[in-house]
Amino acid sequence: MTRYLISFSEGSMDHIPDEDWADVGKASHAVVQDAFTAGVWVFGAGLERQRASVVATDGTVTDGPYPETREVIGGFSVIDVASREEALEWAAKIAVACRCAQEVRELMPDAEQDAMLRQANWRG
Repeated sequence: MTRYLISFSEGSMDHIPDEDWADVGKASHAVVQDAFTAGVWVFGAGLERQRASVVATDGTVTDGPYPETREVIGGFSVIDVASREEALEWAAKIAVACRCAQEVRELMPDAEQDAMLRQANWRG
């Protein structure tokens, strides 16, 4: 199995009227439940609108990307599936639920981390 990051840019859901947010929440939680039931859900979350802090290798802390920049992630999901095609199918379900386009990226495998997570009884 391969893990994929499915994400959307900050501001991608700004077009949703306030009165529709409850429906969007229900739809997105339904997709999460489906992914969990299918055994592919790892983790996901929306991110608060705020500036990131960047910590350099010397410990210096500076302001990171500003919310106005395109590079800011608004939310993400991590799934563990057999193929990129399957990841794209889940991304399509998330896109419909969240009413915004989703970006899909394959995560690099890390056998040592996977072993640590299995040892800690985490989904691996």
